[in-house]
Amino acid sequence: MHFAKDNTMLKYKLAVFTLCAALLAGCASNSIPDPDPTDATVGSDRGADTDVYGDDPMGGGEAIDDDYLAGELTNIIYFDFDSAEVRADFTDVVARHALVLANDGSVRVRLEGHADERGSREYNIGLGERRSQSVRRMLMIQGASASQISTVSFGEERPVALGSDEDSWAQNRRVEIKYTN
Repeated sequence: MHFAKDNTMLKYKLAVFTLCAALLAGCASNSIPDPDPTDATVGSDRGADTDVYGDDPMGGGEAIDDDYLAGELTNIIYFDFDSAEVRADFTDVVARHALVLANDGSVRVRLEGHADERGSREYNIGLGERRSQSVRRMLMIQGASASQISTVSFGEERPVALGSDEDSWAQNRRVEIKYTN
């Protein structure tokens, strides 16, 4: 009886070993070999030169306007009705804030999401949060780090305009960027 138990255990160990070997063999066959330094394609002239920049001292990159950060930088991003998508006319503003954050890791911002009075309180809290998260994603895509950005939603609780008309509602659909340090 003791022999049958040892034989069963040996079969399990052999099955596990075989499975591991098969997995390792499968992974090894998917690797991409490094090119051989004696290969004729390595170092051949294919139009790219990594040793020098060429005639353009900037490396052919896109030029940035000198006045890109000049002037006052607005801290309010406005949104369309029932939308958390950053409007096209505010993408440059978000990009300028992202540049500030990317260039100085010690700078911190709080994104405060707001909504107009239409909709339930719970819905507007959620909409304000989606708006602040939308701005946060754009900032991070453009170089800001997650540790530099916090978000909060006030929903409809902190309006800047108290009217019940389209102009007032438009002013209340916003994310405010507050520098906290």
